[in-house]
Amino acid sequence: MPSPQSLSEADRRIVATWAADCAERVLVLFETEAPTDGRPREAIARTRAFSRGELDAAGEIRRRFIAGRAAHAVSSPAAVAAARAAGQAAGVAHMGAHALGAAAYAAQAAGLAAPEQPAAASDEISWQLEHMNPHVRVALLQLPPLGEDRAGPLGAGLLASGILGSIIRKIQAAIGSTSPEESVP
Repeated sequence: MPSPQSLSEADRRIVATWAADCAERVLVLFETEAPTDGRPREAIARTRAFSRGELDAAGEIRRRFIAGRAAHAVSSPAAVAAARAAGQAAGVAHMGAHALGAAAYAAQAAGLAAPEQPAAASDEISWQLEHMNPHVRVALLQLPPLGEDRAGPLGAGLLASGILGSIIRKIQAAIGSTSPEESVP
């Protein structure tokens, strides 16, 4: 039986676009520091192609770690988080819960890039929620709450602790408050 964090392939394709949008917003933080390293940008492009049905899940599952490895090519915490956001977006083909990881790393990157702006991460979360269409919201509502299911990215690992965990909890709380009228039939 697959993990409840997997989502169906159709739902993974739905949330992939949103995850790519979240990661792409902070990509400049990585590219400023490593302008010739195209791994995160390519991962985002592949995530979008997966969402359109142009790439299969099996192929993307094999390539999902490439963008995350780009985090070792940069030194600023914001650039590292931006690369990890792209890596999490690429992981959506494997497991839908990675969409929340992409959003969390993107919000973290935004906050790290603007330490003089205490609301930078919160503003990024607000943007993410505003740009989440009803289909994405319904798909993400199928995921278990952070820390409830150990078999996946929302388990007891890195995404469940610290700022990343806080961001994912905020996103899950916000989408959990959807009224029935806002849901997709």
